[in-house]
Amino acid sequence: MKKLVAILMALILCLSMYGCAKTPSAEPTQAPADAPADMPKVGVIQLVTHVALDSARDGFVKALEENGYVNGENIVIDLQNGQADSSNLATIADQFVANEMDLVLAIGTGAAQTMAGKTESIPILGTAITDYEVAKLVKSNEAPGYNVSGTSDMNPVSDQIALLLELVPGAKTVGVIYTSSEDNSILQAQMAKEAIEAAGKTYVEVTVTNSNDVQQGMQELCGKCDAIYIPTDNVLASSMPIVYGVAVEEEKVVITGESGMCMAGGTATLGIDYYKLGYQTGLMAVEVLKNGADVSTMPIQMATGFDYCVNATMVKEMGIEVPEKYQSYMQEMADE
Repeated sequence: MKKLVAILMALILCLSMYGCAKTPSAEPTQAPADAPADMPKVGVIQLVTHVALDSARDGFVKALEENGYVNGENIVIDLQNGQADSSNLATIADQFVANEMDLVLAIGTGAAQTMAGKTESIPILGTAITDYEVAKLVKSNEAPGYNVSGTSDMNPVSDQIALLLELVPGAKTVGVIYTSSEDNSILQAQMAKEAIEAAGKTYVEVTVTNSNDVQQGMQELCGKCDAIYIPTDNVLASSMPIVYGVAVEEEKVVITGESGMCMAGGTATLGIDYYKLGYQTGLMAVEVLKNGADVSTMPIQMATGFDYCVNATMVKEMGIEVPEKYQSYMQEMADE
């Protein structure tokens, strides 16, 4: 019965995600006909649709609004989503260059790398990027040097591994699954490996190349470990319903890199609030637009403050005992 429920839940969630997916927009948002010619233009190039990146986008727009930049009134914000397709991202970046954007927000490492490859003059702010230096977007995180700066979503990886071991105290082997082509995922996997081995546990990993690999990768990993850690990985984040189905069937606790992934199919996390991170990036944008700040001299800003999140639906389904101190962080998965 448990296996059937898990499969049905995963199917429903996958269909829900498919139904919500949109074809990436190819046409830039046009300024109103009566808009002043010098109205600032901000392009937003988002790697893919999932709750964390969407939240970062919304926080960014809100920060602009609260600082006097309202889309359609005194600024044009062109929101574009590449839906994890490199050709879509390249097309969007080319459009932003052709339309001479005053500023571009790049959400996700791949989006930032694509945009940075198209222009050395348009200021680019990134968010939902773990390490700009590792991604070769800046000379250093302290002094970017190029036309890119932004905010980092570096996780408290060692604390997340500690949470995993607290929820699964008998775990001897911890598995990590991530996308082999995502630089930031590779970095976080290495950090997880160090934390796992420092705790005297055995580390195993499985990598994927796209969402089509996730189910098989999860099944393989579940056969090798006692519990699972997933970093803030864009492919895995958009495939969490699949992760949920396999994890429940195999009765494996899954600690995720952030709360959106947790509530989409993980067990628990101590993670970043991506809305706040996007808002933080929006404040950097205000400095550029209002005060003419040079992004090449703006240090990468780290996220501040992390929150616990526990997926009550998954916990109940698997019969996991959650320590009393985490009870107030439990949330039910949305019925979609």
